[in-house]
Amino acid sequence: MTEAGSGIRIGLCGGTFDPFHRGHVEPVRAIFESMEWTTVVYVPAWAQPFKTGHTTSSPYHRHAMTVLGTIEDPRLEVSLVELEKECVSYTVETLRHFRSLHPQSTLDWIIGDDNLEKLLEWKSLDEIFELANFAVLTRLGPPARLDPALRRRVCPVQDRTTAGAIVFAENEALAVSSTRIRELVRTTGSAGDLLQPVVAEYINRSGLYRMTT
Repeated sequence: MTEAGSGIRIGLCGGTFDPFHRGHVEPVRAIFESMEWTTVVYVPAWAQPFKTGHTTSSPYHRHAMTVLGTIEDPRLEVSLVELEKECVSYTVETLRHFRSLHPQSTLDWIIGDDNLEKLLEWKSLDEIFELANFAVLTRLGPPARLDPALRRRVCPVQDRTTAGAIVFAENEALAVSSTRIRELVRTTGSAGDLLQPVVAEYINRSGLYRMTT
């Protein structure tokens, strides 16, 4: 792990956000203070290496929904860095970008605990740990079984430095699936309260997810 730097702590949250929904933002808001973040930056992906097929809405729409879903909270930002590449996004490349912008800051890449199973398959994982920490959203804390190579990096939130750690941020994560939301919109025209009203309105006005692909 590296030495603590400027005191600035930045959370980074990547995803396709197809669509952006309450499960993307509410758990992050819930742990914002305990993580002592200065800001959280959402990074919509052009495409993700572990997802098959294509997104069902355009980069323009996914960016717009992410902006609308975060615009009321000044602590949250949206970056175009992956969308502008127009190709598969790898976390290590995105983190190189943010580390170049914030060489002394703490960077926390936010993931759900379901991503832990595949973490050792991530491209250039050793370099990722040189660039950032992983902040894992979880209801139950660290899992009972975790690969030793990952377990040795686990530390309390308050003990993390600028990079190299895995921290578990306990929260009441919402069981919301983008796939389920798209299906609800396609079949019923509404996803109820799973979407923020401003995002739901945008989807309705833009006619998104109405047809199967």
